[in-house]
Amino acid sequence: MSSAKTVSSTRTVMSEIMTPNDANFLGKVFGGRLLALLDLCAYTTAARFCGDACVTASFDRVDFHQAIEVGEVVTLEGMVSYVGRSSIEVTIEVTAENILQGTKRHTNTARVTMVAIRHNAPVEVPRLICESREDKIHFLQGKLRRELRIKQRNDSDRILNGYEIATDEELDVFLSQDQLS
Repeated sequence: MSSAKTVSSTRTVMSEIMTPNDANFLGKVFGGRLLALLDLCAYTTAARFCGDACVTASFDRVDFHQAIEVGEVVTLEGMVSYVGRSSIEVTIEVTAENILQGTKRHTNTARVTMVAIRHNAPVEVPRLICESREDKIHFLQGKLRRELRIKQRNDSDRILNGYEIATDEELDVFLSQDQLS
């Protein structure tokens, strides 16, 4: 494992113009195209941070604030916001720029968890040095998000497994309760 790195040293900026090939059936940039760009930005940010190949563990959240138009330049700015033992949370802010009008707007925020891999196995990543108050807040928020994801996954697994072992009568009760709400 390499030494610790600062949050500011993890900054990655990528830009690309959106073309008609990137459009959905409504003429806006296809969400799947944006997800692919987010994944590339997350990979680049995480791999630069740890010096190893990384794989996507999860898209923890992608907020679509505004549609992106064909012809706009999309800029993704990624930074490492939290690290675990082998996991790296990358927060990505997306802006769309209309060059002809000289306008920019924030369109998306995403959080992607990557895992560092070497020889097909997870490896320990460097520690993250929080330089500012904002860095510290983002790190603590990332830690909480991770803890809540683990709790939610455990709770969901327990409930879903309960459905699997429930009798038909119990399933009917669950269904009738659901239809009342």
